Amino acid sequence: MSNTPQETYERYERYARPGPYEAVPAEPGGGRAAARRAARRRKAAQRPETLRRLLPQALVVAFLAGGTTAFVADDKAIKLSVDGKERTLHTFADDVSELLADEGVDVGDHDVVAPGGDVALANGDEVAVRYGRPVRLTLDGQRREVWTTARTVHGALEQLGVRAEGAYVSASRSQRIARHGLALDVRTERSVTIMADGNRRTIRTNAATVREAVEDAGVTLRGQDTTSVPQGSFPRDGQVITVLRVTGEREVREEAIPYATERTDDPSLFQGTEVVTRAGEPGMRRVTYTVRTVNGVRGKPRRERQEIVREPRTQRVRVGTKPMPTSVAGADSLNWSGLAACESGGRPNATDATGTYGGLYQFDTQTWHSLGGTGRPQDAPASEQTYRAKKLYITRGATPWPHCGSRLGG
Repeated sequence: MSNTPQETYERYERYARPGPYEAVPAEPGGGRAAARRAARRRKAAQRPETLRRLLPQALVVAFLAGGTTAFVADDKAIKLSVDGKERTLHTFADDVSELLADEGVDVGDHDVVAPGGDVALANGDEVAVRYGRPVRLTLDGQRREVWTTARTVHGALEQLGVRAEGAYVSASRSQRIARHGLALDVRTERSVTIMADGNRRTIRTNAATVREAVEDAGVTLRGQDTTSVPQGSFPRDGQVITVLRVTGEREVREEAIPYATERTDDPSLFQGTEVVTRAGEPGMRRVTYTVRTVNGVRGKPRRERQEIVREPRTQRVRVGTKPMPTSVAGADSLNWSGLAACESGGRPNATDATGTYGGLYQFDTQTWHSLGGTGRPQDAPASEQTYRAKKLYITRGATPWPHCGSRLGG
């Protein structure tokens, strides 16, 4: 390397002279490199003014005598690449960190420097700085933020280990990534099996939804058709999706509405007696059901709507509360249980084959009513039936029971 005395002096002035200030404090938080630079500046600032006046002449003599070698020994030619932009420069920096500080290159937590900051520099070394870039990555439906030092989408995919073959990428793979980063949606190719219409087909797809995967398999969804998993969900590798062919129909049915019963106490009726004063009538409603058939299997009908065709009519009943007498003079001592056993087998609700006679003592309805009974005799309590049988005996004797009347005496 050949330098004129004037160039040598100017080089010294540029690197060794402290400038307009007298003392240079250490840079806070600068590390070993910053401390060395501060020490070098303080040493230069303390030199006597006379030395500074004589130095140019001394340098000229030294140069002529071949003594410049010692002065320029620390001057190193370094190739510096910052985010792909290369340049060659001369520096007196001792290590990589000092070089970057001198050149005003700020390095963050996600940036990469090669070689490392503490590595000493030698003439001809190469230093590379690659800035980190945030990527808001949605990979197969999963969102996360990652950092990359790649400058293109393609490089970022390789650096992040994303299998790009057959994948869907939301940005061009050659697109450059700015320092502020970008959002990237990637869907890798997956194997999905579609079951439809009795056929099974396995495909490779990068579809975003199950519905798209079904379409990629050449299967068309029509009408109410659906799938075994939500159509908007993300299809996973190895997933089996069944297509459900759905048809629907409506059925209209008329259904009875039960009527209510309103009961009112009646002190004129004996206890256990009920008299229907107004018969109830069931109402009618028209109900529409939907019936789904899935892959040929008919499902359970589901009620869709209903309308009232006829309101039900409430039934009204009088309920007796009057205590029932049991004693009738002249008839209490007779064998009424024997008569009942003969006439009805002792069953209060018994009726004959024709339906004409009923109860313990086989009253006909007309006779029953003439004795003060209401409704049918077989519906009355056993005690009331016995009471009215005693009253009948007082007026007519045993003649109402021609076959069993003899039982009363014994």
